[in-house]
Amino acid sequence: MEQKTKTAKDKTAEKKPAKNNIEQNKNSVNIIRYPLSTEKSLRLMESENKLMFVVDIKATKKDIKHAAETLFKAKVTNVNTFITTNSEKRAYVQFSKETPALDIATNLGLM
Repeated sequence: MEQKTKTAKDKTAEKKPAKNNIEQNKNSVNIIRYPLSTEKSLRLMESENKLMFVVDIKATKKDIKHAAETLFKAKVTNVNTFITTNSEKRAYVQFSKETPALDIATNLGLM
């Protein structure tokens, strides 16, 4: 029997998928950089139970949700993100009714 040699197509199929920086450093501290304490964030904290954070530019919503749940030991219901004109990614993290955002902000030293 003849032994089949590997073609270029077979070699590319064996390669592992590339991992981006955020997958290699899935540490919660690396994802959430710091909280924002602006007038808007304070208003959202009181009215909608949300906190604003500056996060890593490559972080996904799932990464941010997982990082917030592990760092603050609170259930997150929703995450909204946007990138500012300064190439800074911000996240609005909404917490469940059981854990008020005011308590988390007090623990962080925002209040």
